[in-house]
Amino acid sequence: MLSKFRFSPAATLAACLLCSPFLPTALAQTTPVQTASAGDNVIVEMNRAFKRGDRARLSQLLPQARGHALEPWAAYWEMRTRLGEASAQEVQSFLSRYAGTYQEDRLRNDWLLLLGQRRDWAGFAAEYPNFRMNDDREVRCYALLVEHLKNPAQDAQLAAEVKKNWFAQRDADDGCTAAADRLVGTKTLTGQDAWHKARLATEANRPRAARDAVQIVSPESVALVAELHNSPAKFLNEKQLAIRQVRKEIITLALVRLATMDLDSAAFQMESKWGVQLTAEERNWVWGLIGQRAASRLGTVPVGDALRYFARVTRDSDLTDEMLAWKTRAALRAGSQPQWPLVLSAINAMSDDARKDPTWAYWKARALIATAPPDTVVRPPAAAAAGPGAPTAAPAPTITIAPQRAEGLALLQSFASVRGFYEQLALEELGQKITVPTRPAPLSNEEKEAARLNPGLNRAAYAMALGMRSEGVREWNYTTNLHQRGGMGDRELLAAAQFACDRQIWDRCINTSERTRTEIDLEQRFPMPFRDAVVKRTQSINLDPAYVYGLIRQESRFIMDARSVVGASGLMQVMPATARWTAKKIGLDGFTIDQLNDRDTNIAIGTAYLKLALDDLGGSMPMAAAAYNAGPGRPRLWRNGPVVDAAIWAENVPFHETRDYVKKVLANTTSYAALLTGQPQSLKARLGTVGPRDGSQPEPNRDLP
Repeated sequence: MLSKFRFSPAATLAACLLCSPFLPTALAQTTPVQTASAGDNVIVEMNRAFKRGDRARLSQLLPQARGHALEPWAAYWEMRTRLGEASAQEVQSFLSRYAGTYQEDRLRNDWLLLLGQRRDWAGFAAEYPNFRMNDDREVRCYALLVEHLKNPAQDAQLAAEVKKNWFAQRDADDGCTAAADRLVGTKTLTGQDAWHKARLATEANRPRAARDAVQIVSPESVALVAELHNSPAKFLNEKQLAIRQVRKEIITLALVRLATMDLDSAAFQMESKWGVQLTAEERNWVWGLIGQRAASRLGTVPVGDALRYFARVTRDSDLTDEMLAWKTRAALRAGSQPQWPLVLSAINAMSDDARKDPTWAYWKARALIATAPPDTVVRPPAAAAAGPGAPTAAPAPTITIAPQRAEGLALLQSFASVRGFYEQLALEELGQKITVPTRPAPLSNEEKEAARLNPGLNRAAYAMALGMRSEGVREWNYTTNLHQRGGMGDRELLAAAQFACDRQIWDRCINTSERTRTEIDLEQRFPMPFRDAVVKRTQSINLDPAYVYGLIRQESRFIMDARSVVGASGLMQVMPATARWTAKKIGLDGFTIDQLNDRDTNIAIGTAYLKLALDDLGGSMPMAAAAYNAGPGRPRLWRNGPVVDAAIWAENVPFHETRDYVKKVLANTTSYAALLTGQPQSLKARLGTVGPRDGSQPEPNRDLP
């Protein structure tokens, strides 16, 4: 039987119905859960019909959804499936009927994309000013293209934004490609920009996006893109010369593709044949990518190899932010001490946006301080004694902090806080510990009531209660972040977060509270559901409850029936095979996979596995977290190399997901420890160092899945 603490759709549904100000009178006057049942079934069935693209069923059911609290969703699904055939009048009727809702702006987003594809610039220009979300790069590119068509004199101002959006789009799209095509045609963007886009797309294994970019500058070369994508080594071996600039760019694309598949072969091709034939900028890009790929092979490629590849680069400004990030990571783990000058130069070459990220702000500050000259100490001459036998006064020396050290300290102070991994490390570099900030002033009744009566929050909670979590999350995020320009203010966010907390919608509680800028309620950001069960279990196996809470918060946000795309289930997101192995290991007789959604069973299995991983990896919290996310074999491999600060090791984890996971789990753990103990905490102490397994330690448990 499921725990009484499990998120209850019926209870949440009742709460939503009772507080919702937009329900039809007939529905609001009756028993909420029972009366809503028939209408709820219609909504759920329409959601299923939408996912399978059943237009006829949606049209049939829509009249039955009229008057339901989630009618805007029902109407959106029905309209979305036939948007390509709908008249402008029908679309405007929908936008008017559901004005102010997420569904209105969601359909407007879809409609704007369609208008852009149709090149209906007049219709697009008329509707775009009403678009509130403004979070769709392709729509924005269409808008910039319309601005270009209206006033070509603005092209210089538009080009940077078009380029930024175009480069950020991983997959091929029409809007940004069309805008880039026009601006390359007017020479506001350059042909080099198009080739750079083709390189990024080739590296990301997006051949269609690469072809679209090449089509802009060299249509006759498009067929070669498919050829080099399918077999870059064969392509390069069959070619001998790259004299014309277009041929140099095509060869560069082939080398980029080869570097993503076989970095050693790419390096050989550069050294033996192609390096001397490319331009300096092309050589730098290819060597930068080869260095990036080598640096990301933690535990298998010596870091010295990556640094030697990066040393072939003659100008860091030719590299992308991602290449520079890996150059920085390699320099950090270059030996027992980082190569601080190389760290500093690589970060300084990054874009302004990248340097503002707390990751690179922290390591730049550390590099500035590490390479700063000593502070100046001036000792004034001793003052004359007041009289015979009187002691000589010793004036205090004057210490002048070196400007570079002062710059590093100021940079740390600019982002140090309890908010996240590098923010906490910055606090510790400044000599402070992680403590619980003073809670904001209690929410007023008026603030709570505004959240309770917010239509978007209610619809979102209702949708999640009916099992439509993705729809509910999207509407919730829109309501808190995008409905009004700049999103909700801090007090509104705290009230919305509390609305979710009170209904045990823990993921929205946490994510909404995390968005506050100045008012930080750490208890709200780091809730502790099931505290008795977690503490009792962790104490019985000698596991830190803060560590378990930090991991659960990252794994599932306390959603009891959470299920990942790879099949992990429950609070601690345990994979079925791992669950069976662990259940057998701890003597949990009669275990079946369906029990993973039971709170106590999931906690028992998840904590048992975490404890086994922690013991297997010498008590290292960062490595055990990596093992929980990526399997124990990978951190065993990744620990090979010099002994380094675990913050450096975590930053060098090759997988983005696991790297982010380890940092968040450890920062979460530190915050939970501060809340649980009421004492100042150290993230650094939890991190420790990471290096090869000590030969005196027991052999790794190779059975650990």
